[in-house]
Amino acid sequence: MKQLNGLLFALVAIIFASCESGVTEKITYKINEPVFMTKDEFRASVKVNTKAEEIVTLGKICFYEGYLYISEPQKGIHIIDNRNPSSPQNIGFIEVLGNADLSIRDNLLYADSFVDLVWFDVANPAAPKLEGRLNDIFPTALPIMTNNFGYDYFKTIETKGDGIVVGWSVVERTEDMKDYRGSWWGWGDGDNFVFGTMESLDMAANPTAKNTGVNGSMSRFSLYDNKLYVVLNNYMSIFDLSGSQPVKKGESMYIGWDVETIFNYEDNMFMGTPTGMIIFSVKDPLKPEYQSSITHAFGCDPVVVDNDLAYITVRSGNTCGQNTNELIIVNVENVKAPQYVVSYDMVSPKGLGIDANKLFVCDDGLKIFQITDNPRVLDKNMIKHVKGMDGFDLIPFNNTLMMIAEDGLYQYDYSNTADIRLLSKLSFAK
Repeated sequence: MKQLNGLLFALVAIIFASCESGVTEKITYKINEPVFMTKDEFRASVKVNTKAEEIVTLGKICFYEGYLYISEPQKGIHIIDNRNPSSPQNIGFIEVLGNADLSIRDNLLYADSFVDLVWFDVANPAAPKLEGRLNDIFPTALPIMTNNFGYDYFKTIETKGDGIVVGWSVVERTEDMKDYRGSWWGWGDGDNFVFGTMESLDMAANPTAKNTGVNGSMSRFSLYDNKLYVVLNNYMSIFDLSGSQPVKKGESMYIGWDVETIFNYEDNMFMGTPTGMIIFSVKDPLKPEYQSSITHAFGCDPVVVDNDLAYITVRSGNTCGQNTNELIIVNVENVKAPQYVVSYDMVSPKGLGIDANKLFVCDDGLKIFQITDNPRVLDKNMIKHVKGMDGFDLIPFNNTLMMIAEDGLYQYDYSNTADIRLLSKLSFAK
């Protein structure tokens, strides 16, 4: 926000100078202009490739019945045969333009594709089949921005016509101050696109439901009680998955926070936002009810919950705000009145997960803690700290830890607490 405030101050100064001198001042700035694709071309672009493609950019992960599905942001979904974690095999790729997230239930993989929701039959992971698409269900979804230049709102929103915005082109403009209309300013970290309101899909997963894939903590899809929850632009949409295809139920619900992650625990939904955690009850799956919130320093923050304790990582970074890096533990036994318990300094924590009384955290590599009855001594119960990689997210499942990092997929056997060992590394393209 300092950059934006500085810009506004400069504009005010120019305006006053112009008024005093009578001379029209000019302003030069860079801005993202939209790159369009026709809707027909966009929707014809989905392609299932039984030949594997190298993974270049890490993204969200989902584990389902021995296979790991890795989203490559904006590009599509890689399929990894992980039935033998010591020797994972990259076996295929689903090309889905504009993809950011995915969830799997009953052999159906649901994914976003910019403005659309698409789903695939993955009963045979080696040969997925496109089953359907809901068109224009996320009408304001936009591509990732990786710079601080903002975008041309008029060209992007007001005049897009029948096209889909699939990218950005940076241009430099010089305008008279009297003609300067400005833009919506934002920034991106390869995953978020924030400019006052959230413009990228942000959903999560339910790791406990039968026949449901297990998502990482960074996920933005949430599956609960045959429902798919979607948060976009501070609104939550709910889709009923009980029929032959997803059906949106009712109007989108205003949430009011820039939700980054969602985690379901029992019949509550825990949402991580840049300023804290919020809790909704889903006892009535079609009418989520706000319970409470707890604030923390401004920062990016996935959350997981186990045994009535919420574990939240807060990190600094491109879009995350201040220089706060910590693990926060909150007692959520009473979801209407969560209680702060303790926090621990971290280096730059990201995804995290819990299984078999072990807490796994992507921080300065990988940190593994033994959970005891006293969360205030968690820091004294570190089992292992593995350095040498920049972990992003992870899934602990059935004594196998799957961790996605900048340079590859790392897998560990944690069946023996005293000897957590590396099983394999599937390297990504450089």
